[in-house]
Amino acid sequence: MTQADALPPAPVPAPITWDDFLRVELRVGRVLRAEAFPEARKPAYKLWIDFGPEIGQRKSSAQITAHYTPEELVGKLVLAVLNFPPRQVGPFMSECLVTGLHDAQGAVTLCVPEHAVEPGTRLL
Repeated sequence: MTQADALPPAPVPAPITWDDFLRVELRVGRVLRAEAFPEARKPAYKLWIDFGPEIGQRKSSAQITAHYTPEELVGKLVLAVLNFPPRQVGPFMSECLVTGLHDAQGAVTLCVPEHAVEPGTRLL
């Protein structure tokens, strides 16, 4: 029995409209630079991500150290929310939210496209 099997089912979230979904600006970006973020409260990396010529670069703090090294992240396509307000994380201003999923051990694995797409491509 896994930990997930022992938990009661999560409540079904309230439905949203298509317009609600469209308000979330989820786009693919390419990691240009990644470095350790020792000032963060939890283990994290600082990421600089290119979202194409229309949007440009954004920075993000991401707690993805369990599965990735900074070197592995450079060049990787990631999916991020671009229309959250910027958030100060220690001395670093995070300008987008890189998306991920918790694995069975609670570590974050990135949401990434299965095939190559251009930076700036919006999630449908």
